[in-house]
Amino acid sequence: MSYRSLLRAAGRLLPVAFVLLAQPLHAADVKVGDPWVRGTVKGQMATGAFMTITASEAAALVSATSPVAGVVEIHSMKMEDGVMKMRAIPRLDLPAGTPVALDPGGYHVMLMDLKQPLKTGEMVPITLKLEGKDKAVTTLEVKAEVRPLNAAAPAMEHKH
Repeated sequence: MSYRSLLRAAGRLLPVAFVLLAQPLHAADVKVGDPWVRGTVKGQMATGAFMTITASEAAALVSATSPVAGVVEIHSMKMEDGVMKMRAIPRLDLPAGTPVALDPGGYHVMLMDLKQPLKTGEMVPITLKLEGKDKAVTTLEVKAEVRPLNAAAPAMEHKH
């Protein structure tokens, strides 16, 4: 193959390569492992949803919704000056190929203004909204199993 014909072939493939590289993040490019929600008791108005999210390309979890809750927020929990503090955050970065754990005592999806108690064994639908590096937002539907109210959280490391 001559240099000129090689350049022509490359010129024909370049638009195809550009289109493939410019594709927005698809829900199929994000894997959610072990989604679960902590069960509640009558009168309890909030609980947490937990899972591990792995995105094949850099992305961010920007919001979530669920029909079981009036308000759904992304939260972080961390120890500050000996006090555990929980805050809503506007987004949770998902580095490419790195599992991000949403666990009790850390990042989680907070389900508030619950419409009814959540009983062990039920499945809670949660819609995750993910933003790709191109700023396009896609959705991913997750079914999270309700686990007992006393479901064990991982042991937290204490530093003295």
